[in-house]
Amino acid sequence: MLLRIYPENPNPKDIRKVACVLQDGGLVIYPTDTMYAIGCDALNVRAVEQICRMKGVNPQKSNLAIICYDLSSISEHAKVSNAVFKLIRDYLPGPYTFILPTSNNLPKIYKNRKEVGIRMPDNSIIHEICRELGHPVMTMSVHYNPEEPEYTTDPELIQERYGADVDIVIDGGYGDTEGSTVVDCTTEPFEIIRQGKGVIYF
Repeated sequence: MLLRIYPENPNPKDIRKVACVLQDGGLVIYPTDTMYAIGCDALNVRAVEQICRMKGVNPQKSNLAIICYDLSSISEHAKVSNAVFKLIRDYLPGPYTFILPTSNNLPKIYKNRKEVGIRMPDNSIIHEICRELGHPVMTMSVHYNPEEPEYTTDPELIQERYGADVDIVIDGGYGDTEGSTVVDCTTEPFEIIRQGKGVIYF
């Protein structure tokens, strides 16, 4: 199902429809401030496992990432030191993923590596979905092939390729081909482990 939602003014009815799908364990592809991503209710372990299988990701060997609604939600699901709080307060929302120690509020699947990626994209659609859901959204970027960038950026082509595997593809306009900047905050000094769209200064 391809669902058009306008980022300038997301329709609350459409946002509720997406949140209900996520509450029921469904999978959704949605826009962020970087690439389109596939996600589910971050606290629904079966849905998380389903996305990991689709993406060929072993959660015991790879960090998983979640999208949070606000700084308070981040503090509920990850351990945030004073230094980390100052950093994320200055840069979020934005095109960044901050690797933080997990909290006890996340399911065991996130605790195998004891770390979780935290995102808070500057995108009103996924922001409102997280607010309506009341939980973080587990997130992984749609697979990017430089030879076929349109299948990452064009929602209609994303629907054509992935529509059978998810419940909803949100058309929120054209996406980007560059991922977020990933910052490891589990040790000090903090370290940029992938330079992406976001520019950051420590």
